[in-house]
Amino acid sequence: MVRTGRRRARKTIAEISLTPLIDTALTLLIIFMVTAPIMNNSIRVTLPKGQSREDAGAKQEMIVTIDKQGSLFFNGQSVPARDELIILIKKQAAGDADSTVFVQADETVSYGKVLELVDNIKVVGGISYVALATKQS
Repeated sequence: MVRTGRRRARKTIAEISLTPLIDTALTLLIIFMVTAPIMNNSIRVTLPKGQSREDAGAKQEMIVTIDKQGSLFFNGQSVPARDELIILIKKQAAGDADSTVFVQADETVSYGKVLELVDNIKVVGGISYVALATKQS
């Protein structure tokens, strides 16, 4: 007997291993979790020491920072002039009646500059409180 028939071609199914993909995704997730808090603290400011803990539970939506060189930052973004800073604060406080602005000034910045900035912020409508940030001693 002669065997006549078609040979079945065996199809190989290629499998994709998901283990390297999952490892890579988890590694990237860990890297982002570690670097995200570092990115928020990219402005170097040495805060003066203090004992009080005013508004410890308040949401810090508006943060004004003055570094050693006297440069102004609003929520981590550089602001070239004080007038532009006041405009940004007015825009952010427009929808809120009781907003709090946190001022983080380097300890080497003169008291007069900080006080002048605080006075300019207090004039803005919708700002109920200006808090000066300190480092716990």
